[in-house]
Amino acid sequence: MKALFIGGTGTISTAITNQLAFEGWDLYLLNRGNRNEDLPGEVKVLQADINDEAKVAELVADLEFDVVADFIAFVPSQLERDYRLFKNKTKQFMFISSASAYQTPLADYRITEGTPLSNPYWEYSRNKIACEEYLMKLYRDEGFPVTIVRPSHTYGDRSVPLGVHGAKGSWQVLKRILENKPVIIHGDGTSLWTITHNRDFAKGFIGLMGNIHAIGESVHITSDESVTWNQIYGIIADALGKPLNAVHVSSAFLAACSDQDLHGSLLGDKANTVVFDNSKLKRLVPDFVATTRADQGIKRTIEHILAHPELQVEDPEFDAWCDDVIQALETALSQVGKRSEVVQ
Repeated sequence: MKALFIGGTGTISTAITNQLAFEGWDLYLLNRGNRNEDLPGEVKVLQADINDEAKVAELVADLEFDVVADFIAFVPSQLERDYRLFKNKTKQFMFISSASAYQTPLADYRITEGTPLSNPYWEYSRNKIACEEYLMKLYRDEGFPVTIVRPSHTYGDRSVPLGVHGAKGSWQVLKRILENKPVIIHGDGTSLWTITHNRDFAKGFIGLMGNIHAIGESVHITSDESVTWNQIYGIIADALGKPLNAVHVSSAFLAACSDQDLHGSLLGDKANTVVFDNSKLKRLVPDFVATTRADQGIKRTIEHILAHPELQVEDPEFDAWCDDVIQALETALSQVGKRSEVVQ
């Protein structure tokens, strides 16, 4: 079968690309060529910026596909462009949405594809919802063969799953643990979270490709395992061979004092308990099972990061921010303690 990926070298798509190449798919990637050095030799690259619609139209003029998947669309206008380019060139169009589009806060922590879509905290999620609505209208009105896929927190070999990190990735948190410095965990760390290894995600995604029963459907792909944030950080520290010095800080406080979009990524996502019901995926892909346990996957990721210095990108601004937050919390506790002594 023949497929085209728009993107194809990100955390989610890399595992799918590698597996499809192994399985002998006729796979094309359309991207700018910035991260193609590790691609399997069988993969064909159409090098262009997807936003250069005229150039892309020229590149795909004589091509047709069984599947086209866009991994890097975030707003409806980008999907309007995709529709113009591929409406007569594919038997299935797959859009990677986000499980953060599900209603926040949740009325029921068990999430199914029938859970309402609503996220007042995060513009990213609202844009994904708008994308889904646009595509489903095309499916209803024009018969455009759409499949919507909703990943949750998916990770690979390059970065560990974290609740709070800086703009330069996860390494600085690992470095703080290695240096025996305190590490921030949002909330009390007891909310349940679902992390999915990208190789497991790839199994579900590939099972939906070319699947006639997936047309017109929205499906999330996650592990069935749920762990607390305390467990996630404990696994990371254990893999590094260090004790975990955790400092628990209110998610609302962290969002208020950060110049990053923690309002969205925390209050609109990671601060909430999420447990996914994967029954629909398993009906569509009967042999799907996520086999990478959280402790196994995180340990493998950390081994990879420690063996690749280029992934150890320091983030002094985030490091200083962590110190400031922890100091502010300690000062507040100290002041409250003094006041209670006076009252006594």
